[in-house]
Amino acid sequence: MPPGQRHPTMADVAVRAGVSTSTVSRTLRGLSTVSPEVRARVERAARELNFAVSRHAASLVTGRTCSVAVLVPTLSSWFVGSALSGLALVLRAAGMELTVYVIPGMAERTAFFEHLPARRNADALLVFSFDLTEEETARLDGIGMPVVYVSQHVDGRPSVYVDDVAGALRGTRHLLNLGHRRIAYVRTVGTGGFSFSSQERLVGYRQALAEAGLPLDDELVVATPAGDKRGAAEAVGRLLGLREPPTAVFAEQDEVAVAVIWTLRATRVEVPGQVSVVGFDDQPVAQWFDLTTVAQSPSAIGREAGALALALVNDPGGDRRRHVVLPTHVIPRTTTAPPPAPRGTAEEPSRLPSADGNRRARRTPRT
Repeated sequence: MPPGQRHPTMADVAVRAGVSTSTVSRTLRGLSTVSPEVRARVERAARELNFAVSRHAASLVTGRTCSVAVLVPTLSSWFVGSALSGLALVLRAAGMELTVYVIPGMAERTAFFEHLPARRNADALLVFSFDLTEEETARLDGIGMPVVYVSQHVDGRPSVYVDDVAGALRGTRHLLNLGHRRIAYVRTVGTGGFSFSSQERLVGYRQALAEAGLPLDDELVVATPAGDKRGAAEAVGRLLGLREPPTAVFAEQDEVAVAVIWTLRATRVEVPGQVSVVGFDDQPVAQWFDLTTVAQSPSAIGREAGALALALVNDPGGDRRRHVVLPTHVIPRTTTAPPPAPRGTAEEPSRLPSADGNRRARRTPRT
């Protein structure tokens, strides 16, 4: 709008359309008491004048803000970014706006749950990957709007997530079916709100081993800080230093899997010739590294979460215990293969480097 020019008003639209201001109001609020011919005239006049209905004014009439709030632990996560993109598409099609609250630390978290700003600024709240306390969950139960939990399963409340247990079970089975029996698991710590998925994936890994009749070996489960290359190298070092190193590694996230591959290749361990690696997510980096992974679609999760939130906004009496579970599937690529075949006799040594990078022999029994 040129400087000094005032914003058009509802009265201006009424004059141009040749109707009363109340008729303009009813038309732009979508009421059915306006004839199609009058509605077309009013909408055309509003477009010509670049007139937009104030959301604040509309909310006074409808009691809605036409906005959905999202609570996230970070915006730097591939998962959160992809899920928000899918969510935004659904909300935009419904004429809804998106308000994002980023809660990276305890100070911001305490302030949010103390004041609950979303209660005044949105029609629904989506909570992404937070391990809430009972007190925090109770606070959200009384917020007076639908609350949908995303990428986590919360009993008795609407949730949208993938079955992380089943996904990790499939990923570990893939390695078992290739013939691996010494399978390590690299988990993350300090995941900034994503520990629900972390715990569930570890459960799936252990279930697959139990299903195959293999004992659980705590030495094969190691941890690394999320996004820490040095931490991943130390985790791999612990695995290579075992008396019987693993022939395969299941990493909790693709980023961790890539760090594992980098460390193995830096110590002259062939992937997948000597050690196979599987990730989880199917992030873009997985395609660049041709990484075998358990794929999920955060964009689909965002779309389903948006659809569920809108359904609950439009039908306040709807099922608030509904759970939407999305599938995962294994994508085999070039980082997995059968374990190294024993050479010669049953006592033929196969060689893996120890934690200090020196090669040592270990006996591989014939299978």
